[in-house]
Amino acid sequence: MAADQSPPPDTLDALLAQLRTDFPYLSAQFQEGARYLLDHPREVAIHSMRKVAANAGVQPATLVRLSQSLGFEGWQGLRELFADAVREGGTQPYARRARKVVRDSGSNRLLAEMIEAQHRNLDALGAANADTLPRAADLLAAAPNVHVAGFRSCFPVAFTFHYVYRLFRSSVQLIRGDAGTIEMELRGLAPRDAVVVASFAPYSQESLRVAEAAREAGCKVIALTDSSVAPIALDADCTLLFSVESPSFFPSITAGVAMMEALVEQLLARKGKGAIRALEATEGQLHRTGAYVSTRGG
Repeated sequence: MAADQSPPPDTLDALLAQLRTDFPYLSAQFQEGARYLLDHPREVAIHSMRKVAANAGVQPATLVRLSQSLGFEGWQGLRELFADAVREGGTQPYARRARKVVRDSGSNRLLAEMIEAQHRNLDALGAANADTLPRAADLLAAAPNVHVAGFRSCFPVAFTFHYVYRLFRSSVQLIRGDAGTIEMELRGLAPRDAVVVASFAPYSQESLRVAEAAREAGCKVIALTDSSVAPIALDADCTLLFSVESPSFFPSITAGVAMMEALVEQLLARKGKGAIRALEATEGQLHRTGAYVSTRGG
């Protein structure tokens, strides 16, 4: 390591975070290698450098130079972080974080720490999406049909967008993949449609399948994710970023839901009086069908 070079990351989480931050500034070959490290950490831990290089589509020397650019003497030092994470149960980060929560359960700081983290996540939304939020709204407003997908912990994010947007636009569909039917739902994707996909690390296979199918169908893809080099973001037409930082054991989706609410607000403003008429019709129908509990005098 050069005397003026920063020390290498000392944990896998720190290494992956640095790769995501540095990704836009890396050479094309380094990006190929970094992408594989980010997307396949377990394979890096168990395979040889030659195998990893072949899978990543680069030369082994590229991985060595990438390692050195990050402050390591060579590939082995970088690989050890992946191997250590696997040995320590790296496939169960939630369980590791849960132990800390349990240890701190007697502290009166738990609630305060959670509120502080959510404030930071929400504060970061504006700066990260000032230019991309209007772009995403333009793409959605221009699309004949809008599809939205989010799986596992991201399902509430996707459902919020679907439910609220559908209050004033009927051509919004939620891709659920119930009972293994995701392929049948993806048949509905058509050229010029727009697809919103929400996912954060560790990224779900289903979200990547939706993004890839949307691209193949000629749709515009809007990625809502935690990193500009997330698998669903790399080929997206527009990427909206939100932070999932949390003092608890599980990443937070609060900022993701807020991002979807802000996006729907932009879409409502663009549609103007047409959206107001559609909302009035929807609200009237909900009241007539007894969807809401009646209150005296209400």
